Amino acid sequence: MVVGADEYGHKVLWAMIDGLRESIQIWREGLLDLKRRGQKQNPKLAIGDGALGFWTALREVFATTRDQRCQVRKTMNVLNLRSG
Repeated sequence: MVVGADEYGHKVLWAMIDGLRESIQIWREGLLDLKRRGQKQNPKLAIGDGALGFWTALREVFATTRDQRCQVRKTMNVLNLRSG
């Protein structure tokens, strides 16, 4: 799922990408579809979890977009490792 937000914090669902796994190819196709549907500018920032192919596909399709790991997911992963 790709959700966008504007400078006012209004969120918009941009895409639902259906795939068997989170591969580079699946993410690349989904991000390229955003461009075909009118995404004219590279997003300023992409925030995501550890989606396997997302970060590679993002750099291929939107090269200037900065990336950031979701801090909530990152914290949950760290706490899960420490409790086990």
